[in-house]
Amino acid sequence: MDFAREMHPVLQTLVATCFTWAATGLGAAAVFTAKTVNRRVLDGMLGFAAGVMVAASFWSLLAPAIEMSAGGRLPVWLPAAVGFLAGGLFLAVVDRIIPHLHIGFRREEAEGIPTSWQRSTLLVLAITLHNIPEGLAVGVAFGAAAAGFPTASFGGAVALAAGIAIQNFPEGLAVSMPLRREGVSRLKSFWYGQLSGLVEPIAGVAGAAAVFLARPLLPYALGFAAGAMIFVVVEEVVPESQRGGNTDLATGGAMLGFVVMMVLDVAFG
Repeated sequence: MDFAREMHPVLQTLVATCFTWAATGLGAAAVFTAKTVNRRVLDGMLGFAAGVMVAASFWSLLAPAIEMSAGGRLPVWLPAAVGFLAGGLFLAVVDRIIPHLHIGFRREEAEGIPTSWQRSTLLVLAITLHNIPEGLAVGVAFGAAAAGFPTASFGGAVALAAGIAIQNFPEGLAVSMPLRREGVSRLKSFWYGQLSGLVEPIAGVAGAAAVFLARPLLPYALGFAAGAMIFVVVEEVVPESQRGGNTDLATGGAMLGFVVMMVLDVAFG
C-alpha cells in the first residue's frame, strides 16, 4: 500500500481503472458457464449498481468538492453545483448523439443518432456510456488525493475504485448474457462485454491528468463526475432495473449498494 501511495496519481488511476475494467470482464466471463441469467438476479444487480453510484456521487465526490471550496471567494456550494450540472449536461448531449440500446429494450428503441449498427454494438455502447463517468470519478478522486486536500484521501480513492469494481460485475454480465441469448458465440459475447469497460482507464487517466495539472479545477471536476454518474443512474440504470417488474428487489438492491459504498468510503476514506 505504501508503494502505491508513492506512485504518480495518473499511474495510480491507471492501475485502479484497469482493476475496475477487469471486474467488468469477470462479469462478462460468466457467459462461459451459463447462457442466460435470471431476470430477478439481473434487476437486483442493476439496482445494487445504482445504489453504489449514488453513494459514490455524494460520499466520494460532492462532499469533498464542497469541503475543499471552503475559504475561497465563491460560495462553498457553487463549484460543486456548477460541476454537477455540467456533468449531467455533458452526458445528456452524449446520450442524444451516440447510438446505443439499453438492456431489455427492442432494437427500434435505440437512442442517439439513427444508425444501422448491429444490436450487439448498440448494447456495448450503452454500457460504455455508463462507464465514462465511473472512470472519470476514479481519476479525479486520485488527483484530488494527490493534491493534498484533507477531505480527499488515497484511501477514499481506493474505496471508490473498489465500489466501482463491485458494481461493474453486473454491467459486464448485462452485456454478455443478452448477446449469448441471441445466438452470439460465447467468446464474442465475452469480448463485447469486457470491451464496454475499456473506456474507464481512458476516462480515468484523462480526469487525473486534468486535475493534477490544474488544481483549481478539482471541485468542479469532482462535481462534474458526480453529475455525470447521477444522470446515468436516473436516466438509464434505475429504469433498466425496474423494467422487468421486480421493483422491490431492484430497490432493495439499490439500498444495499448505497450502504456498501458508504461503508467503504467511511472505513477507508
